[in-house]
Amino acid sequence: MIEFPDLFPEEEISQGISFAEEDVDFSLSNESVAETWLLAVIQEEGQIPGPVSIIFCSDDYLYNLNVQYLNHDTLTDVITFPYSEHPVSGDIFISIDRVQDNALSMKIPFLHELHRVMVHGVLHLMGYLDDSPEKKDQMRQKEDFYLSRLPGF
Repeated sequence: MIEFPDLFPEEEISQGISFAEEDVDFSLSNESVAETWLLAVIQEEGQIPGPVSIIFCSDDYLYNLNVQYLNHDTLTDVITFPYSEHPVSGDIFISIDRVQDNALSMKIPFLHELHRVMVHGVLHLMGYLDDSPEKKDQMRQKEDFYLSRLPGF
């Protein structure tokens, strides 16, 4: 078997969660808490965190991504674009409009739903799917578990 050199040793891998916005005026008030929490989720799952970008946007922006890249003609609250599972890296696009509407319809606080969607996206980056009832149930259980470990929830 051929041995390849480790070109990217773990200590040199850029890791962290960054937050950005596209076409909305929104910023997360607890970015450092959310970053620490999401990095802990990745590590708790036995994964190595790499660079993850969470981009807050509007329904229109996310809808256009959904149509263009996934060929889905529907609104959604989150779309993930994984770049690597090892280390975990990728982009997570979250519609602030959709999160707000979902929180109102479920009668839960906006930040609770936003954090659920954020961890949902991170779980997708790690390879978890929700394309069947069983997988949706597993995803929801993991979301609930990790939300219970978020300071202040």
